[in-house]
Amino acid sequence: METTGCVVVGGGPAGMMLGLLLARAGVQVTVLEKHADFLRDFRGDTVHPSTIRLIDELGLGQEFRRLPQSRLRSVVFPVPGGPPVTMGDFDSLRPPYNYIAMMPQWDFLNFLAAAAAEEPGFTLLMNHTATGLVRDGGRVRGVRFRTPDGTQDELRADLVVATDGRHSALRAAVGLAPKEFPVPFDTWWFRLPRYPAERGEVAGLVPAFGPGEALVALSRNDYYQMGYLAPKGTDARIRAEGVDGFRRRIAGLRPDLEDRVDAIRSLDDLHWLDVRLDRLQSWHINGLLCIGDAAHAMSPAGGVGINLAIQDAVAAAEILAPALLRGRVTAADLRRVERRRRLPTVVVQTGQRLMHRAVFGPIMAGKRTKFPAAALFLARRIPAVRRIIPRFIAFGPRPEHAPAFARRAEARPQPHA
Repeated sequence: METTGCVVVGGGPAGMMLGLLLARAGVQVTVLEKHADFLRDFRGDTVHPSTIRLIDELGLGQEFRRLPQSRLRSVVFPVPGGPPVTMGDFDSLRPPYNYIAMMPQWDFLNFLAAAAAEEPGFTLLMNHTATGLVRDGGRVRGVRFRTPDGTQDELRADLVVATDGRHSALRAAVGLAPKEFPVPFDTWWFRLPRYPAERGEVAGLVPAFGPGEALVALSRNDYYQMGYLAPKGTDARIRAEGVDGFRRRIAGLRPDLEDRVDAIRSLDDLHWLDVRLDRLQSWHINGLLCIGDAAHAMSPAGGVGINLAIQDAVAAAEILAPALLRGRVTAADLRRVERRRRLPTVVVQTGQRLMHRAVFGPIMAGKRTKFPAAALFLARRIPAVRRIIPRFIAFGPRPEHAPAFARRAEARPQPHA
């Protein structure tokens, strides 16, 4: 049985960022990731300016910008019979944080893993599945886990942090139940090709609406990332229509893409997301803290999920690193993390609930087939609206900065001898 300062369960954005930051503070930290690699598609591919700024503060900006990515600069809503309306213009933000970076999440996680691996106190165990918690005297003292060969083992720690997502096994194990909020839709993600003549500067995010359905297109360098939205609970009915039925749905919403819907070869090309919006009443018990989706599942509206999770990780690292270095993390320390991040979470989730109620709910119910006219009018007539929306999406209500202990000077290219 081994010991560490902190064990982080879940190698997603929050878990990897927390591991990197704590390791830079000098904490012995181990991240357990149940998969053998990070290669899973459609897992929050948007890296917002708040995260890009954090990466710069960590001294990793040049390497990050070398990763394959496209830049989302606007959110555009089509208007039947008229010119499209730009609801959010990220170019209005101050450079260099005036865009959202679009990249496969596995590239981003591999990037964080490589940076963390340079720290002597960091350990990443892939294909290691947490199966339970070690408890002693009413306190969580570590985790039980299964190794790649099926062996059961334990890892003792001063603190366990659950970053294992919206279906967190650890929060369920200790009886932390979330409060759930109604969500009117689920999402089916898939790709369509983007032809060479359509390449160039990425246009942005473009939605389309129909009675009881919607479609979101995110332009990537060589393909469109598509999100089809339909009323919650309709997955079985949609799949019963078969792939031809699904293709007709997409062509009906975007006739200009009808020439490529055959790229959806089968229903296996669809990645269904059971959209949830929930929040734990308490994010911790003695010795265990939940952050990210394990503490608050987010709707895809606004694409803020991974960035809010990363903000949680930054706050947790800054508050908890001194206690971990002392070898004693108290319940008061964990409460400080929750207090700091609860209000931003509530604000963002309230915004998402308002969007569900005002936009997606009526569309999914078949009562509306377009974005609210009042919102389009305000965006068209009042330039400040086009600046406020991207600012909120880009940075959120309480953006975090890298702790002083985690900052590094940006590596500069060396001149040739």
